[in-house]
Amino acid sequence: MSGLEIKAVEPGSAAFAAGLAAGDRITAIGGRPVRDIIDYYFYLAVAEPELTVRRGEKEFNVRLAAEAGRPGLSFVSPFGRIRRCANRCLFCFVDQQPPGLRPSLCFKDDDYRLSFWEGNFVTLTNCTRRDIERIVAQRLSPLYVSVHTTNPELRARLMGNPRAAEIKAQLAALAAGGITLHTQVVLCPGLNDGAELERTVRDLASFFPAVRSVAVVPVGLTAHRAGLYPLRPVTPAAAAALIEDVTAWQREFRRRYGSRLVFAADEFYLLAGKAVPATKEYEGFPQLENGVGLVRRFRDAWKRVARRLPETTTPCRAVLVTGTLAAPVLRPVVARLNAVAGLEVTLVPVANRFFGTSVTVAGLLTGRDICAALATLFREGLRPELVVVPAAALKDGRLFLDDTTCAAVAQQVGCRVVAAAGPHELVAALGVKLARRSFRKE
Repeated sequence: MSGLEIKAVEPGSAAFAAGLAAGDRITAIGGRPVRDIIDYYFYLAVAEPELTVRRGEKEFNVRLAAEAGRPGLSFVSPFGRIRRCANRCLFCFVDQQPPGLRPSLCFKDDDYRLSFWEGNFVTLTNCTRRDIERIVAQRLSPLYVSVHTTNPELRARLMGNPRAAEIKAQLAALAAGGITLHTQVVLCPGLNDGAELERTVRDLASFFPAVRSVAVVPVGLTAHRAGLYPLRPVTPAAAAALIEDVTAWQREFRRRYGSRLVFAADEFYLLAGKAVPATKEYEGFPQLENGVGLVRRFRDAWKRVARRLPETTTPCRAVLVTGTLAAPVLRPVVARLNAVAGLEVTLVPVANRFFGTSVTVAGLLTGRDICAALATLFREGLRPELVVVPAAALKDGRLFLDDTTCAAVAQQVGCRVVAAAGPHELVAALGVKLARRSFRKE
């Protein structure tokens, strides 16, 4: 059914005053059909918009009060049917998941509307000419696009979809329409690296300033790849070589465009044992959610927190859980915390048995693996009163990927379990009160 079904109406809002109610369906605004939440806000941006509403079998029009840009409505399904991914990527992480995960983790979306609305990466393989026209007409910018390669034949092969070959024409149309693009390349050794990667990077750079960033991220491989294409992991040597290439491209692009444009994911630096770039070199962190600059942001935040740590605090024995990749980042943090009298913090890097030990990021840890790692330490005599887990591993602050809850982990390990997303949340969880903020330049 077309239109948007109203889930709730805020009391006292313009929609409330107009008599709208839960269950009503908005089918048009100003005579133009409403397909989703994007149409809704786009057409709503006029003085006193007129809404066509269906209530049961009846249809009527209501006019909202002036300046009702956010009239107080929420909707049952803001985007209607989400577009599924039509690709069969050789490196798809969803295809490598163990059985039994909740359905939402196995759903492959590839919807340009979610790219604009939530920052999801999309491939554009299911975008029609009319979709491109809509993106341009409604200024759905920026978009986040998974490119992987600009070689048409290779992209079609990598993504298992002949339409993938159209990527350069699609990017050109979006760029000509004034759409800002953030792009990514999932690096698969032996397939889209080396000369192919350089070709891709230079092709994307040719679309500057429409293409504002290119992130290179390593392919993620789990232990559940039976029957899948035999991909190779990125080695430390390959990571170091990639960093050298990215550094050289950044120097060139900064001279040519005034922007470094291409960025390597943090995982390459950690894998190669190299220092992550300085804050200014990330140019505002355009792809932070893609793992580009998270370590630098964490270290900058920790530096500010560390300056304000007290000499002593209320006693607390705690365990800090992380993935094996981030352990070198957190070791100096734990050492500094343990210099505060009263704190006894133990760092526990947890091997990922759920997805396989090649998966090393903290955000993919499960409750079962955390419990197993802690049980080993408890048998050795460790008895903490608090376990701090990475917030990135939880949905809505409570649920791990294996559907284990924080409460269940706490019950099994016999102490409090809290999640922390950064240095400030970490020290707060430990009960540490920071000194007053310094006004000197940091």
